[in-house]
Amino acid sequence: MKKIPLLLLVVLLCACKKNNQEIAIDKNKTNASVNIDYKQEMRNFVIGISKYAKSTNPKFAVIPQNGIPLVTVDGESTSAPSTAYLNAIDGNGQEDLYYGYDNDDQATDSAVTNNLRGYLDISKANGKKILVTDYCSTPSNMTRSYQVNWANGYISFAADERDLNNIPTFPAKINNENANVITSLSQAKNFLYLILPEKFSSKADFIKAVTATNYDALIMDAYFEKVAFTSAEVNALKKKANGGKRIVISYMSIGEAENYRYYWQNTWKPGNPVWLDAENPKWKGNYKVKYWNKTWQNIIYGNDSSYLKRILNAGFDGVYLDIIDAFEYYEGNK
Repeated sequence: MKKIPLLLLVVLLCACKKNNQEIAIDKNKTNASVNIDYKQEMRNFVIGISKYAKSTNPKFAVIPQNGIPLVTVDGESTSAPSTAYLNAIDGNGQEDLYYGYDNDDQATDSAVTNNLRGYLDISKANGKKILVTDYCSTPSNMTRSYQVNWANGYISFAADERDLNNIPTFPAKINNENANVITSLSQAKNFLYLILPEKFSSKADFIKAVTATNYDALIMDAYFEKVAFTSAEVNALKKKANGGKRIVISYMSIGEAENYRYYWQNTWKPGNPVWLDAENPKWKGNYKVKYWNKTWQNIIYGNDSSYLKRILNAGFDGVYLDIIDAFEYYEGNK
């Protein structure tokens, strides 16, 4: 057997030690990725958004849409409520509860409805407002949607367009219409969900159409064709036709990045930056994000150039957080 010089032996031993350390580090990185609690990371994200917004405006409403299992500690409807999360939010939005889960204008399977209601009622029992958006266009289905949701203690909107780009003409009278001055989400008895203003020729046209209605709450985009609504325009939108006032809430996606937003950079593509993930095949231009990444979170909130700060500066009364259920995508792709 050939003798290995002492110096060479030391070098080889050090190299082996280094390689083993690198393997261990890589293994730890893999395990860290696998062991991410995707539900809790989304809860933490929403809680951070809420703390930041309410430090500026304590009455600012924070409403996550979908992802309703987050209201319990482990995502099971039979488990204890997630107190920290529930304390951070003012309501929950839920799509397709009674219509639209599989197909628009088609009743949602009762098993799905009952499962979702188990979580929604936990939130409601903790004093949170429940806002349901059903996608249905047949008058009888729209009428039933309003009736059953109200009977459950939820306020609802029967959207006859999945794109949420119009003000429905049915029913002729808004469900639970009133002339009250609405100053908080808890007071609202109905809402209009209108986030894609493509059918309106201008901001002025959009404002005119909305102020001709008596909805208690308006969920809209903070931008009209990439131009932000000003605080004066948002204030104008708060006037109801009957003399009352409404609250105006801005839509904001936090589980996907959108390539038509002010923050988007032309060089971005999945994997660059590292937190940008696959494009949503159902919504072109929308990309999954590793929402627990601090760089992405800094785009959303926490500083003067963030998305949320722009919404606060424009005078919105709250924020409607979308793609909360992004945790399901990552749990399914571990």
